Amino acid sequence: MTALKEYQRLESTALWRPEPDAQRREVILSMGDATLTVSDVSGRALSHWSMAAVVRANKGRNPALYHPDGDPGETLELAEDEATMIDAIDRVLRDIERRRPKPGKLRMRMVIGTAAIVAAGALLWLPGALLDHAERVVPRAKRVEIGQALLGQITRVSGRPCGTGEATRPLRHLAARVLGESRRNDLVVLRDGVRDTAHLPGGLILVSSDLLEDYEDPDVAAGYILAESLRAKQSDPLGDLLRHAGLWSSLKLLTTGTLPRGTLESYAETLLTRPQVPVPEDELLAAFAKIELRSSPYAYAHDITGETVLPLVEGDPRAAEGSVQVLSDADWVRLQGICGG
Repeated sequence: MTALKEYQRLESTALWRPEPDAQRREVILSMGDATLTVSDVSGRALSHWSMAAVVRANKGRNPALYHPDGDPGETLELAEDEATMIDAIDRVLRDIERRRPKPGKLRMRMVIGTAAIVAAGALLWLPGALLDHAERVVPRAKRVEIGQALLGQITRVSGRPCGTGEATRPLRHLAARVLGESRRNDLVVLRDGVRDTAHLPGGLILVSSDLLEDYEDPDVAAGYILAESLRAKQSDPLGDLLRHAGLWSSLKLLTTGTLPRGTLESYAETLLTRPQVPVPEDELLAAFAKIELRSSPYAYAHDITGETVLPLVEGDPRAAEGSVQVLSDADWVRLQGICGG
């Protein structure tokens, strides 16, 4: 996405400090399409940083020091001899900055747009109109940032995302197979908290580790991920958050570019407990056919009898020839151990 192609698999060592009073520790830093992944020496993921929300605190000086935008307490320090990684991160940050609307101009447009709506009259349609306006003007970089912040609130309850060194590549392959090459880093596996799947603003899809550990066929997990991606298209994920947050939180986002922390905490709880919105079966079948994936394994995972999902069983577009391979047997076994057992 934002990362330069020659740096998509770059790794280096770094010193990571998760909070101001914590001791720095040596970690492995990996650059993905749109994220920096911090892992311990055994390959277990410790933190995920969105490239769109990374800040260099000491531009032009060494050792290079980075932190997430708005959270200078968590830091990454790269020594001068890690020049390749430093150059890669700085080049990507410059590229993001060039593409990003200038804060002053963007904020001015947001304020002017908001003022225009307010001036039109505080009528019954105002809250809905304001939400629609927010969905239109909030840029993708801000949506990614909000999604990462929301993930941070979720992982306070669910625990850190699962990740082992040998499972990282299969997880990316699964994402690319189901969602497309541009979304290789959009899957996050959680041991607890998520019933099956859920989606966040910015494109992240949360996946319960049960979908990987409890089934022998990777087509089941692929089907759930595909269904969740369709669910995310039914309504704007940021709009869902703002409708939960209410008028004043939407106004704050438009005028300051931030959401209250309490809003994210409240929505994280709602997101993980609300019933899933069903996806029309004809849309599901068309999507399964498009990526050449069987629909019956997903259907039987929902209902082992098949009675309530009969259209997905009888209409399976790949019933005869089978799915185009989702993952090799070896990669599926590695992925099943992503949570460490």
